Amino acid sequence: MKAMRYLAALGVAGAALGAGAVSVAAPVGPGAASATHGVVLTGRDNGRTLTVRSGDAVEVRLTGERGSDTTFAWSVPASSTSAVLRRTAAGTTPTGGAAARFVATGQGTAALTARRTCHAAPGHVCPHVVLPWRATVRVG
Repeated sequence: MKAMRYLAALGVAGAALGAGAVSVAAPVGPGAASATHGVVLTGRDNGRTLTVRSGDAVEVRLTGERGSDTTFAWSVPASSTSAVLRRTAAGTTPTGGAAARFVATGQGTAALTARRTCHAAPGHVCPHVVLPWRATVRVG
């Protein structure tokens, strides 16, 4: 149930991120901070390095594969350094997909990682292969 709430929150955030940027309430007046920007990473971004600003949102969306006898499922994306990229939402889908949203909270570099593994239906077998996914995020 908790994963479903995370996925619902990610769906709303993902729709906003897919439109280009996420706006958040910000102070109004002289010297007010600008709205938060966001970036969406997918399976095609494996090995990518990117730079974001403090306060920016980074969302990871990985698509699984479900067959009749096997599901190639992603683990929930994780940050190597929560002091740099803090995860604010995460979840998985029955079809093997996984998503997570992070906020850049400090200066430095963090790796976002996930891994795809095979899960077999009863009476079936899977290859023992783990596919890693990684993106490096610099917060400057």
